[in-house]
Amino acid sequence: MTRVCVWILGDQLLHDHPALARAEELAPRDQMRVLLIESTARRAKLPYHQQKLVLLISAMRHYADHLRDQGYVVDYAKADTFMTGLRDHLQQHPADRLITMAASHHHGRALQADLGTALGMPVEVLPNTMFLVTQHDPYPQYAPNKRYVLENFYRAMRRNFRVLIDDTDQPLGGEWNFDKLNRQPLPQDNAPPPPLTFPPDAITRQVMDEIAAENRGVGSVDDFALAVTHEQAQAAFDDFIKHRFHDFGAYEDAMSAQHHIIYHSALSPYMNIGLLEPLPMIRRAESAYHNDEAPINSVEGFIRQILGWREYIYWQYWHLMPDLRHANGWNARRPMPQMFWDAQTDMNCIHHTVSRLIDTGYTHHIERLMIICNFCLLAGVDPAVVAYWFLTFYADAYEWVVLPNVIGMGLNADDGKTATKPYIASANYINKMSDYCQGCKFNHKARTGDDACPFNFLYWNFVIEHETTLRANPRMGNNVLGLRHLDDAERRRVQDQAHAFLNALVNYTIP
Repeated sequence: MTRVCVWILGDQLLHDHPALARAEELAPRDQMRVLLIESTARRAKLPYHQQKLVLLISAMRHYADHLRDQGYVVDYAKADTFMTGLRDHLQQHPADRLITMAASHHHGRALQADLGTALGMPVEVLPNTMFLVTQHDPYPQYAPNKRYVLENFYRAMRRNFRVLIDDTDQPLGGEWNFDKLNRQPLPQDNAPPPPLTFPPDAITRQVMDEIAAENRGVGSVDDFALAVTHEQAQAAFDDFIKHRFHDFGAYEDAMSAQHHIIYHSALSPYMNIGLLEPLPMIRRAESAYHNDEAPINSVEGFIRQILGWREYIYWQYWHLMPDLRHANGWNARRPMPQMFWDAQTDMNCIHHTVSRLIDTGYTHHIERLMIICNFCLLAGVDPAVVAYWFLTFYADAYEWVVLPNVIGMGLNADDGKTATKPYIASANYINKMSDYCQGCKFNHKARTGDDACPFNFLYWNFVIEHETTLRANPRMGNNVLGLRHLDDAERRRVQDQAHAFLNALVNYTIP
C-alpha cells in the first residue's frame, strides 16, 4: 500500500488543493499525511512587515485545522529550513511518495526540482493552479525577442474564458477596455465605506504575540484585522461587491489623504496565498454586471486587474526570470531614501502613503505606481533595492508579482518587456488625482525654486537626461515635447535643483 506525504506550501492554501486530490488517487486517507512547514530561515530572509507575517502564519495554522476538520492527518512543523522540516517529517513518518504543487516563485521551484535526489524518493510536482494562465497560455510559442503587450494578452484571456463576451465574440459594452472612465478624483464630500475587518481569534492572537516577541521586521502587529480563513476572505469579497464595487471603476485611480482603501477591494493579500481564487471572483464580478449591481467600467476594470494584469505579470515573471532580478535599463544606482522606511518627509504624498503602509502593510496600486515607483524612477533608485523594499513592506508581496510589477512596470527597467513606456509624471498628476497637494509644504505648480515640488524638477531632470531615449518611444512624445518650454537657463536650474535635492537625501542602508 502506497504511503503518501503531501507538502502544502504556505502561500498555496487552496480550498480544494490539487495535491490532496492527487494523493487520494494513490492512497486512502489513513495512508496520507499532510505537511505544512513554518521555516525560520524563510521568515528571516527579509525584515517582513509584521502584519504580513501574522496573516501568512495565522492563515497556515487555520488551514491546518480546516484540513483536520475534513478528515486529513495534518502535521504542522516548525523548522530551520523547508528541507530540514521535510527530512525530519519523513524520518518520523516514512512515505513512498511526496506530492506537492509547483511553487509560484523561482527559488521554490529550484528547490522542488531537486527534492527527489535530496530526499531519495519519488517526488511529484503538480502544476500550479492558482493562476489561469497555467490553464491557457495565449502565447505558448514564446519568442524572447518579441514584445508582448498586456492589452492583447488580456483580450486573448477573455476570449478563452468567455468573460464579458457576447455571442459574436465581441466585448460586452462595445469596448474591451474602459480605463478612460476610471480616472476620476475622489470628491471631497465622498466617504467610501471601510472594508470588512475580522477581530483576531485565539490562533491569530497567539501568532501576534509570537511575531511581536521576535521584535523584528517593519510595522507592528497592532490592530491586525485581516481575514485568515476561506470563509473570512469570501466575506471580505462579498462586502466589496456589496458596498464598494459599484464605484470602484470611477475612482480606481483616485488617491486620498482621508481615505485609505477608497473603493478598492484590498483582496490581493488573500488571493496571493490561496484564500480566494481568480475564476470564481471573475464570475461573481460578471454576474454583478448582468444583475445591474455595478456598471461596466467597474466590472471590466476589476476583471482586467485579475484576468489581465495579475495573469500577465505571472506569465511575464516566468519568461523573464532569472535575468529580471538584475534588470536596470536606466542604469539607476541610488539607494532607497530613508523616508520610504520611516515616512519622515515634508512631501505630503509620500508621507501619507508610507505612513499607511507602515501601519497596515497595504496601499492601493496607483499609490504604488504613481507615488512610490514614480519617485524612485525619477530619482534613479536601484531597481533591485526598490524590489527589496516592496517585498519587505507589502502584505501581498511575493517575488512573482513584485519583480515584474516593480522592476518591469513601475521602474521600466526591463527595456520595455513588461510595459511599453515609463510611467513618469510630475506633481500635476498627483494634484489632479488626489488631495495630497493641499496643505503640502511644496507648490505643485512650481518647477524650480525653494517651494517647488520635488516631483516637478525630478520629472524634468529625468526627461532632460534621457531625452534621446524618450524621443525614440512613440508613447512618450508629449513628455519630450514639453521640453520646448524650457530654455537653456531653465534646464540648468532644473538639473541643479534636482541634483542638490538628491544629494541631500538621507539614504537607508540595508543591514
